[in-house]
Amino acid sequence: MKRISQSLWILLVGLCAATAAAAQDDGLANAILEIQHQWEHIHYQVPEDRQDTAFPKLEDSVDALIKRYPGHAEPLVWKAIVLSTHAGAKGGLSALSMVRQARDLLEQAEKIDPDTLNGSIYTTLGSLYYQVPGWPLGYGDDKKAATFLKKALQINPNGIDANYFYGDFLYRKGQYSEALSVLEKAMHAPARPNRPLADEGRRKEIQAVIAKIKDKT
Repeated sequence: MKRISQSLWILLVGLCAATAAAAQDDGLANAILEIQHQWEHIHYQVPEDRQDTAFPKLEDSVDALIKRYPGHAEPLVWKAIVLSTHAGAKGGLSALSMVRQARDLLEQAEKIDPDTLNGSIYTTLGSLYYQVPGWPLGYGDDKKAATFLKKALQINPNGIDANYFYGDFLYRKGQYSEALSVLEKAMHAPARPNRPLADEGRRKEIQAVIAKIKDKT
């Protein structure tokens, strides 16, 4: 049997490593998509009074994903999204610890891969900073919110979420004309592959904010 040359051996090892990495990436992508679908179902289809009891199981699923893929930003981002949405459904002071944990997870993810998931780190951070109460109860800060939301738009200028949250932020600041322009852009954002329920639900939220703006102008 002929001996494999050192250069060929190195090439084979490299190919095996690349194949394993690709399989891991595919596994993570599929797992993230499943988390997204579960989140969409709870957020848009489960009645609000039942969401508080539905989210913990999903949080456990994301925790398992974080353990399975250490050093990856995507599961950290989705744990933050799930926590922040759960906090919104829960409400009250008991939700403050959840939004603090969400912020910390996003900051961890930013150190790993700031551009992951089309700028979702900055979209989520921005939405937290303008919706969480300010000091002394929380860490809310409109200046930081604007900075993060604009950064998200730099990464994903046509994204439905990035434009929705920036438009909603502008609406809450009373900048109705600019908000309407951004929200109209969100309404015409490209559809996301494999996420029709999320797109449908987000467009309903966009339409609701547009209706509020038109009532005020």
